[in-house]
Amino acid sequence: MENYLKHKNYYGSVEFSSRDNILFGSIIGINDLVTYEAESVDELKNAFIESVEDYLETCKSLGKEPDKYFKGVFNVRTSNEKHRALALIAEKNKLKLNELVNKAFDYLVKNEDDVLN
Repeated sequence: MENYLKHKNYYGSVEFSSRDNILFGSIIGINDLVTYEAESVDELKNAFIESVEDYLETCKSLGKEPDKYFKGVFNVRTSNEKHRALALIAEKNKLKLNELVNKAFDYLVKNEDDVLN
């Protein structure tokens, strides 16, 4: 089951407010906050698509890059035991730890549904 929306390589969250009795969400992976809401799933899908299209058009008119910029560098926190195990696997396979972790990332990206479901 997918709990997100997708349009033109953009993803949107899906949330429910029991207090307001509405569905709502925001576009994921952009530098701005763009939200949408609706009373039904079909309306939410349409609101999401309209929000993406509107956002892309606004960015184009402003000459702004719509996607969030990622440097490719971030810290990963793990346990001492897991860090040691990964370092040993890397060394046994004559890899740097970053190379090993990137291989794991490649696998996750290609097999997201299998790994996370």
